[in-house]
Amino acid sequence: MTTASANTPASPAAAPAAPIRVLIVDDQALMRLGFAMTLKAEPDIEVVGEAADGAEAVAQAAALQPDVVLMDVRMPGLDGIEATRRIVAASSGTRVIVLTTFDLDEYAIGALKAGASGFLLKDIRPDDLTAAIRSVASGDATISPRVTRRMLDLFADYLPSAAQPPAENPASGRLDTLTPREKEVFDGIVSGKTNSEIANTLSVSETTVKTHVGNILTKLELRDRIHVVVWAYETGLVKP
Repeated sequence: MTTASANTPASPAAAPAAPIRVLIVDDQALMRLGFAMTLKAEPDIEVVGEAADGAEAVAQAAALQPDVVLMDVRMPGLDGIEATRRIVAASSGTRVIVLTTFDLDEYAIGALKAGASGFLLKDIRPDDLTAAIRSVASGDATISPRVTRRMLDLFADYLPSAAQPPAENPASGRLDTLTPREKEVFDGIVSGKTNSEIANTLSVSETTVKTHVGNILTKLELRDRIHVVVWAYETGLVKP
């Protein structure tokens, strides 16, 4: 049996993945401190900066180029909606998670339309917050079913009083590019269901649902599942 020589160099260990760089934006210092303490306990997450208002957030995002921004919505001066819009427009690599105190918040809806990739309540559990950050950093979107359903209710205030019927709606042509199964998944998304709930409803695996979601995003030319919901309700394809 051949043994390795003592002088044979060991195979190099794989380089550890770079930590997810996070910028925390909130006008309350205690809130920023609480989020920072939670995130600093995670070995794969690094808090690279804090900001107390939207203008500072835009400047910090440009200087630090974080992977994820935790963005408060209601702040003095430049609010979280406009700050989100500017950050997303300036950097395709930085993604924004909106944090709000209320699950029924028209300002947060505006931030999602501005390009945010997540919508969470500030009372979220630490484990769920870190999971959301990892999800968004990997290119996915995150929004809790509870928040999604309340968000959809709020869209009634944004829709025309008499939306075009699907047969006359130009957006219905894009929807026709989906397969029957993809349309079922689409319906689940706009109903606020998670991938797991959609999988259970359709009696398929969650992996299969994820594949369908990816196909839907590609065909509809939308960035993530949040914007599937926004697009569906803005175009009047579905009504609250």
